[in-house]
Amino acid sequence: MVGVAQAAETAQLYAAPGGSGSACTVSAPCSLTGARDKVRTLVDGMTGDVVVNLADGVYRLSAPLELTPQDSGRNGFKVVYQAAPGAKPLLSGGRAVTGWQLFDAGRNLYRAPVPAGTQSRQFYVDGIRAVRARSELNPPGFTKVAASGFASTDPAYASWPNPTDMEIVTRHGWKHLRCPVASITASGTGSQLNAVNPCWANGGTPNNPNNYFPYNGSGFVDMKRVSWLENALPLLDQPGEWYLDRSAGYVYYMPRAGEDLASADTELAVAESLVEMAGTPGHLDVVNDDDTRAAYTGSWTVSAKRDYGDVGDDVHSTSANGDAVELSFTGTGIDVLGERYTDLGDIDVYVDGQFDRTVSAQGAAPRLAQQVVYSRTGLAKGPHTVRLVKKSGQSMVIDGFSVVPEVIEPVHDIALRGITFGYATWLQPSGPEGYADNQAGVVWVGTRGQVARIPGAVRVTRGQRIEISQSEFSRIGGTAVEFGNGTQDSKLVGNRITDISGAGVSVGEFDDHWLTDPKRQTARVTVSDNYISDVGREFEDVAGVSVGYTRNVGVEHNEIAELPYSGISLGWGWGWDSPYTDADRNGQRHGTNYARGNRIVGNYVHDVMKVLTDGGSVYTLGGQGDGSVRSVLSGNVFSKGGSKDPQSQGIYHDEGSSWWDTYGNVVSQAGEHWTHAWTSSIHDITIHANFTDDTRIVNKGTNVTITEDNEEVKDGAWPQGAKDIVAAAGVRAPYRGTVLPANQLVNDGEVGPLLAPATITYTGSWTISRTRTYGDLNADVHFTTADGDSASITFTGTGIQVLGERNSDQGRLSVTLDGAAAGTVDTNAPTRVAQAVVYEVSGLPYGQHTVKLTKTGGTYAVIDGFRLDRSINEDDPAIGYSGSWATYANRGHGDFNDDVRATTENGASVTMPFIGTRIDVRTETNSDQGLVDVYIDGRYRKTIDTYAPTRSAQQSVFTADLPDGYHTLRLVKRSGQYLVVDRFTIR
Repeated sequence: MVGVAQAAETAQLYAAPGGSGSACTVSAPCSLTGARDKVRTLVDGMTGDVVVNLADGVYRLSAPLELTPQDSGRNGFKVVYQAAPGAKPLLSGGRAVTGWQLFDAGRNLYRAPVPAGTQSRQFYVDGIRAVRARSELNPPGFTKVAASGFASTDPAYASWPNPTDMEIVTRHGWKHLRCPVASITASGTGSQLNAVNPCWANGGTPNNPNNYFPYNGSGFVDMKRVSWLENALPLLDQPGEWYLDRSAGYVYYMPRAGEDLASADTELAVAESLVEMAGTPGHLDVVNDDDTRAAYTGSWTVSAKRDYGDVGDDVHSTSANGDAVELSFTGTGIDVLGERYTDLGDIDVYVDGQFDRTVSAQGAAPRLAQQVVYSRTGLAKGPHTVRLVKKSGQSMVIDGFSVVPEVIEPVHDIALRGITFGYATWLQPSGPEGYADNQAGVVWVGTRGQVARIPGAVRVTRGQRIEISQSEFSRIGGTAVEFGNGTQDSKLVGNRITDISGAGVSVGEFDDHWLTDPKRQTARVTVSDNYISDVGREFEDVAGVSVGYTRNVGVEHNEIAELPYSGISLGWGWGWDSPYTDADRNGQRHGTNYARGNRIVGNYVHDVMKVLTDGGSVYTLGGQGDGSVRSVLSGNVFSKGGSKDPQSQGIYHDEGSSWWDTYGNVVSQAGEHWTHAWTSSIHDITIHANFTDDTRIVNKGTNVTITEDNEEVKDGAWPQGAKDIVAAAGVRAPYRGTVLPANQLVNDGEVGPLLAPATITYTGSWTISRTRTYGDLNADVHFTTADGDSASITFTGTGIQVLGERNSDQGRLSVTLDGAAAGTVDTNAPTRVAQAVVYEVSGLPYGQHTVKLTKTGGTYAVIDGFRLDRSINEDDPAIGYSGSWATYANRGHGDFNDDVRATTENGASVTMPFIGTRIDVRTETNSDQGLVDVYIDGRYRKTIDTYAPTRSAQQSVFTADLPDGYHTLRLVKRSGQYLVVDRFTIR
């Protein structure tokens, strides 16, 4: 494994798909769970790591691989689950769907059987996500019925089959909400779609639910309109759409052009979780002071709606010394929540009838709600009582209780390395809870409005020293990876995370702000050197990396791109712990949280905020401690932060954000403001020594200092200090070559690390225009009127298209390629064409090249962007292999990325799904190779011959130009000793 030091090993074990042996050797491999069980017999005597090698193939999981404290490493060593040398194991939650039959010839609609009652929200054809059947965007004729759902002027809905399969979807501001339909009834001359509860109560009604700080702010956004309807057979009318009839047990699908369901790999995601690493206890909940287990003696009073921020918006209080409350509970510990203020005093505490100690609830102004006034852990598991007796002070206040149900025992010292995870689903949104969005993938559940979040396909609960590295996460229906419930000293490093319905990574909880016990806080988790893109495919409000209440957590040197909402979101609680809470933002509600010392450092975030509004490249929320330790936002590159949303921000410190040191960042092409602090609850932040090409700022915070050394950059003339930040940002070696794709589309003013696909230099008097409405890429262009002005693009790859404009006021551009004259292009045309290809070249040797275009005529020359050929290594997770294949690395023959994959089995095949207009197959030709059949989109194209008298690496053996869209290439070995796969280049 690259970058992973190997310790001396206690044992090497082996697992394989279908394995069942008890020896766990190469010749007698175990199943995945069998290997786990074997590990349990070895951990107590560990003198080195115990390594489980996973053979190549698909491990189909109907239940997650569960790893607990008894599966953990010992004596300072780890239990490692890793890909065997040359293998690419896939842990899959998918079920292969077969038996496709034409169902409706007129609609080109096919169906296949699955067991009745099958549940899923995701379906894939040759690895490409299909779209759940949906209506047009913003369908007409709907009116909100506040009590239950939406009325429609169309009576046809009332006759639709399986109405409870259908879902109502709303996009609104920064929220994305989904409620299943409970029933459809006739209503006058139309019909009425009634939503399920509690989803509608939590997501469909105004001010839902109003739990105040720190659970939600005052931005109550409900389902005011129907953005679209989803998941009904009558809606299945577009190629690439699908529908699951759960009760009858059929999957319906309309193939895309060229797809052949007789040969395609069609997968329904059915398992919700793939790996669960769980210590104890799990999630810690707070019950209200009125819990039935609590017995109050004396003259207690219940005070509700005090506007102080009480749990459940109420407290029990007494002014009489000697009054008591006793709670009976079963568990190993208890936290008692009250408040701290000058009028509170001492409390005597008894556990199981024995005096424990005297605690004080006294504190300085302002009054703090939801404070732990007593905490005890380490009790023997079983029934206990805790009794609190008022001893002094004007008042004693009881606000809530949190029981620790189990012994605190983490799962620990486990590593997952080099494994692919895919085809997991998440079913909660299909049930009565729906997807009642609060913010950023945190949702409302239950009848009292508790907060929850999208779970991870790989989930760590109460973990310590957990490592997930060099792995692939793709085709996931929830969040990819989750570190929650007090996980500590763990890391996610060097992974590739793409095509995810929820967030890429989630760290920490969003409701454990009150914790004072360091052993139970989420702390010292590192998320670094990962490539995270195309998340939020189904739940658009999520961030690439989402962090709740945490201490000393690092989000460092990731590349995060192509998102519907924010790139990085860190913190929670709005103005809960700000002394400057605005009167119109939940009054004086005020408490504390344990967050502090967090780091957002060296990330490259680009092409975000493509769907929703009111977010940014980086978004912070809530307080970061008391100022004794600052959180740091530094060395990041934020580019194209408003890809579709003109109101998105570059650096967005939102409500309650505090004690940040924000410096040394590069912010380019923000949608609205390069930095945004809009209200007084944002406080004690220093923003200095940043570089930006935007002058727009908002600063209404308290003690928020934006210093004069922040440098404005004009016309793309970034100074060396900015270039140094750019060069250091993003994924670092050694992970750079294993997780980063070659980006295909680069804007004319793109700022990205030098490891990104292109560096752009303008020479002369170029101007940026952001005011045109012609359809420019990212709504801007560079233009010049001076002959002799030039634009140079240096890129690493095999080909490029230069995007500009054709129009009657355009002229000629002279072109050089790698310093040699490459002709002249004429951009003159009778009518305007935006994003026009004005120059292109392909088939270059893989490496660094420079294209230079110089204006030689016409009124204007316009540069809008660049589309780069993308070279994909043979180990990309999108590529599927059928048959027996092996990986060969470091052969010394000049292979792309220094490795190839090969088979000797006639009939073995490789499938490459892609989006684009061209594919070029580059591989080895040699005397031991033969004939290969080529299929495009399920149809036979030709047979190619890879035989050659002598060996040559990276040879073009097949090229096809295609209509822009989804395609699938399939190669099938027919003859010769080997079929070798090296790389594919797409455009």
